[in-house]
Amino acid sequence: MDIKLLPARVNDLKEIVRRSNLPKYMGFLNPEETSIAIKCFNQGEEYKLFGGYEGAERVVLGVLPDWCETPIFPIKAISFKYRECDRLSHRDFLGALMALGITRETIGDILVENGRAVVFATDEATKYILTQLNKVGNVGVVLNEGYTEPLPSLGIKQEFSVTVASTRIDCVVAAICNMSRNVATEKITDGLVSVNSICVTKPTLTIREGDKISIRQKGRFEIISHNGYSKSGRIILKYNKYV
Repeated sequence: MDIKLLPARVNDLKEIVRRSNLPKYMGFLNPEETSIAIKCFNQGEEYKLFGGYEGAERVVLGVLPDWCETPIFPIKAISFKYRECDRLSHRDFLGALMALGITRETIGDILVENGRAVVFATDEATKYILTQLNKVGNVGVVLNEGYTEPLPSLGIKQEFSVTVASTRIDCVVAAICNMSRNVATEKITDGLVSVNSICVTKPTLTIREGDKISIRQKGRFEIISHNGYSKSGRIILKYNKYV
């Protein structure tokens, strides 16, 4: 989605809702796009965000008339099953889906574990995927609409440990991505970093245990702890990286 055109698209959708008095939807949006979209709403204007399950990273924006308290989002889940020995990644699934010619904004979160994946998609995209996709990479997959609890996580996790001078987001991003603090600050101010699915633009934000950090082109991370100190007095930061 073209970020420069996003505010105009949101405002157009608001006008359509005003005229029709019916709910309308846009998405899926990534955290940066979500942050931009939210800023387009004035006090009293109704909207909701939902990605198919609680805590989703990619969400659909619902623009709502006053009467609509429980919108029905046009989102479906697709379960993929395959042999556990055939290790597939988020990238494998995204590549297979994009090869069908559908757009990225029709696909939400892709949750992968050994032998199973769950993909959230718009209603229209779901119908197409169910009839057109039977392989991811060279691996045969069986597709069904819906999913069973619990959902897979956002990906396979690997645990790492680094030391940081501070738990500010700029220090944390610099450490987990092995980059300078200046470069980390640029990424933050450019809107390339999100915390708990919300785009962050200020490098002074304090990171807490359990926070989920997404950094464009670098990946997704989850903070485990930061309550220990090294011999030099630096904070020991433990985190998971989704791979």
